[in-house]
Amino acid sequence: MNHGTVSPVIAKGLLALQQRISAANIPPSKIDETLNIATWNIREFGKKPRTEAAIHYIAEILGQFDLIGVVELREDLSDLKKVLNILGPYWRAVYSDAISDFGGNRERVAYIYDKRAATFNGLAAEASPPRKKKGEEYLSKSSFWRAPYIASFRAGSFDFLILTTHIRWGKSNQGRIDELQLLANWIDAKRNEKHAEDKDIIVMGDFNIPAIDDDFYKAITSRGLQMPDALAGEHHGSNLKRDMRYDQILHYPMFKNKFTNAGGVVDYFINDSHIKELFPKGMTRTQFTYQLSDHLPLWMQIDTDIEEMKLTQIIQG
Repeated sequence: MNHGTVSPVIAKGLLALQQRISAANIPPSKIDETLNIATWNIREFGKKPRTEAAIHYIAEILGQFDLIGVVELREDLSDLKKVLNILGPYWRAVYSDAISDFGGNRERVAYIYDKRAATFNGLAAEASPPRKKKGEEYLSKSSFWRAPYIASFRAGSFDFLILTTHIRWGKSNQGRIDELQLLANWIDAKRNEKHAEDKDIIVMGDFNIPAIDDDFYKAITSRGLQMPDALAGEHHGSNLKRDMRYDQILHYPMFKNKFTNAGGVVDYFINDSHIKELFPKGMTRTQFTYQLSDHLPLWMQIDTDIEEMKLTQIIQG
């Protein structure tokens, strides 16, 4: 992390932020042994320039992890480049193109990663719904408002695919449920392809799921996706009030115990009375969300040293 020569105000804000990050109890990752992943909806990141302080704060938060799936990255990548410069020379980004219509909201999905901890394996693609021939055209019956973005990575002896999505909001609950079901079906079909790049898929992002006992959650988990045990419980709400489960990290476990018991949310907000610790001139909660976000990062640690498990699996057939 290279914050460089910042103002005393930003330095003080960084110290306050570091205390909030420490409260999340994120264990350090170990090269080739563990990987800290996170999903974070950074509100309209790139639509309007962030303040210098916000850029440093965003970098500080991202730097706690090894691989982060970011949603709501917009067309202008200037602020992303500033964040990467602060993170340092080992950090990279792989991102999708922006979708310019209303449903796409000019959003991208990005993977920001530390190349010392994770290696990009080459696959990066948007998920496309299944098509059927109609006349001379091949058409999809339904669509993703914002195309999920899938990429392949390797950490330690663990090769995996990671898919990040931002599910529609909209006026229709049924439309959101249908899109969640479409995604669940797509992921299941992907991992069962004859020549699938890898059957171990981590799925994360902003699913706009209020709770883990509602029809939205049932739709996305209908094909076998599971929540890691470490993320179960009501205390993992990812909105600023901590009472909604909009963001999720889900998986198909080939090796059940590679998901460790470490996971949670980084609460960089706490409440309105703490805003001035980061932005001394003061701002409303809404203004704060456009500097940092209205979502909190959800994170999980993965055990990437699975060579012993692979060998055991070979022996057991």
